[in-house]
Amino acid sequence: MDKPIKYKLIHKDKNARSGIITTPHGEIKTPVFMPVGTQATVKTMTPEELEEITSQIILGNTYHLHLRPSDELIYELGGLHKFMNWNKPILTDSGGFQIFSLAGIRKIKEEGAYFSSHLDGSKRFISPEKSIEIQNNLGSDIMMVLDECPPGMSTKEYLVPSIDRTVRWAKRCIDANRNKDTQGLFCIVQGGIYKDLRDYCLDKLKEYDDDFSGYAIGGLAVGEPTDKMYEILEHITPKLPEDKPRYLMGVGEPLDMLEAVEHGVDMMDCVHPSRIGRHGTVFTKYGRLVIKNAKYSKDTRPLDVADNYVCRNYTRAYIRHLFKANEILGQRLATYHNLWFLLNLMNEARQAIEENRFKEFKEEFIKNYTQGEKSEWIKPQE
Repeated sequence: MDKPIKYKLIHKDKNARSGIITTPHGEIKTPVFMPVGTQATVKTMTPEELEEITSQIILGNTYHLHLRPSDELIYELGGLHKFMNWNKPILTDSGGFQIFSLAGIRKIKEEGAYFSSHLDGSKRFISPEKSIEIQNNLGSDIMMVLDECPPGMSTKEYLVPSIDRTVRWAKRCIDANRNKDTQGLFCIVQGGIYKDLRDYCLDKLKEYDDDFSGYAIGGLAVGEPTDKMYEILEHITPKLPEDKPRYLMGVGEPLDMLEAVEHGVDMMDCVHPSRIGRHGTVFTKYGRLVIKNAKYSKDTRPLDVADNYVCRNYTRAYIRHLFKANEILGQRLATYHNLWFLLNLMNEARQAIEENRFKEFKEEFIKNYTQGEKSEWIKPQE
């Protein structure tokens, strides 16, 4: 049987690597950032705009789409690609993170998770089999196994049985997949901040390696100290199979992304850039900029020294006005810029890897990004 997801390593610069993931809906050049389209839309953005900023793949959320409008309806209407008018690759998460975040209104059992809908309070149940059924209905290119998402900084005593359950659930997801020829399945390596538990989880998952199209790193960026996150990335990423994509879940801060790439991560996603954009914070070459601040009221420069649609056409003063007037266009422009920033960062990282200068590229980026208000560029005009 021909596998639906294939990975080709193009070049390595120490552990950092560039590659190509082939999916039923096209190729993805890595390393790559994946914008999150929780409810079949990346908030404030059209599919055409996402293509314009070089988005290669986006995410859909199993939990939310199952509740509304329902995965059965999306299946009836031709699948998620057709439903949202996106003809490039889509990754769907398992719904696990959202369910496990409902701390007070869910119960975890061996058979699955019982929870109450955040929309109407109705009683719901999701098992590994149900998660895959939903994702099969959605028709994504890449599906995620349902795993148990442990709280940040969990103890070893909590994590060991949690890991064992995650592995058992992963095997149930493999068995439940009815679209093995068209939808790839990624497993998720858990283990908290403990290197030995990460190894333990990975070794158990590797027993089913032929059934997995890729390996994700879960349970990071959930409240642990940054240095602990980096330690785990450095330890576990190079141990993941080299012939399959490596996906770090839920990371969308520029410095964290570059750290991940340095250790061999191929894929990352996060709602962070669009969320902070909608609230008036944008990434720039010289750090973050809060555009709603009064000091930008007369600033006629663009948001950043960048060649994108927003920076070519709009001033800080105008975008600040939009936010103060509560105009939707302000949220759209800030989101567009932030997503472009991270997509462009990964494009530049890929080029640096292929030219054997990733370390220099990373150091130069950090030097500029950490200047913040000290940079003459980011200071407001007098």
